[in-house]
Amino acid sequence: MFAKVKSSNFIDALKLQFSVPKGKFLRGILKDDKGSVCSTMERKIASEKEEEYTWTGLNDLPYGKYTLELSHGDDEMKMNLVKRV
Repeated sequence: MFAKVKSSNFIDALKLQFSVPKGKFLRGILKDDKGSVCSTMERKIASEKEEEYTWTGLNDLPYGKYTLELSHGDDEMKMNLVKRV
């Protein structure tokens, strides 16, 4: 696993920890329970060490279940999340 989310519940932001080779891109897609894309992010990795990133701007999403899809190169992973009050 190249990334992890600090908590599977979120309110207005997601905190990610990841370890991806320098110079690679980390891409994230947040989908609602119907499969619609709600938010995307892309970040170029600046160093070899483990990094933390806070994905902000999720205030306006409705409460409910979401799927986070993270990828870098050919590696992909999915996580189930819940937006709550």
